[in-house]
Amino acid sequence: MSFTSNSAVQQALVIETSKAPFTLKSIPVPKPGPGELLVKVFAAAMNPVDHFIQAFDLFPNFKYPAVIGFDVAGEVEEVGEDVEGFAKGDKVFFEGQENKSEYDAFQQYALTTADTTAKIPAGLSYAQASTIPLTLMTAVIGLLPAHPIGAGLNPTLDPQVSFAGETALVIGGGTCVGQFAIQTLRYLKFTTIITYASAKHTSYLKSLGATHIVDRTHVPLSDLPSAVAHLTSESIKVVYSAVTAPEAQEAGYACLGRNCAAKIAIAHPRPEVPKRKENGEVIEDPEGRIVYSCYGSPHTEANREFGRLFWGKLAGMVEEGVFVPSRVESLPNGLLGVVEGAKMLGNGEVSGVKLVVYPQETA
Repeated sequence: MSFTSNSAVQQALVIETSKAPFTLKSIPVPKPGPGELLVKVFAAAMNPVDHFIQAFDLFPNFKYPAVIGFDVAGEVEEVGEDVEGFAKGDKVFFEGQENKSEYDAFQQYALTTADTTAKIPAGLSYAQASTIPLTLMTAVIGLLPAHPIGAGLNPTLDPQVSFAGETALVIGGGTCVGQFAIQTLRYLKFTTIITYASAKHTSYLKSLGATHIVDRTHVPLSDLPSAVAHLTSESIKVVYSAVTAPEAQEAGYACLGRNCAAKIAIAHPRPEVPKRKENGEVIEDPEGRIVYSCYGSPHTEANREFGRLFWGKLAGMVEEGVFVPSRVESLPNGLLGVVEGAKMLGNGEVSGVKLVVYPQETA
């Protein structure tokens, strides 16, 4: 954790070493470089990955001590050189960066690159805006960018692109990633959007664009292909799995249409591509089905071009209602709320909402 700092200090939640507990510490406020903004963080949303990083040291070669958190909303405090379109006082939201503490959420001030930052539309709270970045990017990167990054459904964000008459499936539609996958498919004008989710989320998921819900509490994943077949006789054009379990990918793969270049996007960086043996030789699926992984960050080299394009249009898309923020569950105690939130995420106590903390309320 290295900072080019102002003389000011701030409160931050730090992981000192691998698997160490979150600790509240005073650290320097970073200074924005060229093309960057310094943002006063008013809301930070939590994701399961926050728990996995702290508890299990999820990523190899992770740098400690570390500040993490990938969903950030706040107010521009300082504008770096060569930045256009932003001014001190602007309300903004953005996604943090893996292994770069100065750019992450669980602190009172954070840096961001201006070209992957969006202004918060009028009427949207900091908390609501903070629920958008990581989970939305995880959904859209799997579906929109061109091969080999994503399924290539609309890499240029052309509003005229339409999949009217086509059918799609979202596994894990009740998750926040799944909710944004449903909205992305609605943006693409899919006629039928089936989702595998808990029936308790039915009305909400239909408001986001789902047309059919297969109740995961009554239909096991092994029966999902037959349940989908009962709902539609049309081939499934694309499957998005927000659930990373191998059995979810297997079920999604079985649901895909054959011989039609159908695609499955997995919200995980390491999918298994189904293969078969023929005369002792391992052969990729011969029926045209393609598996994509999606790493939900606009900051990686592979995603950067699409990320800049998408973030440049995101504020307008949110303002127009193309994407709506996730539902919020607020946690008390400022940054220390992350500790309780991580326990809730680890225990599977969060369903269909984003936990949000408020760094400026840290005592």
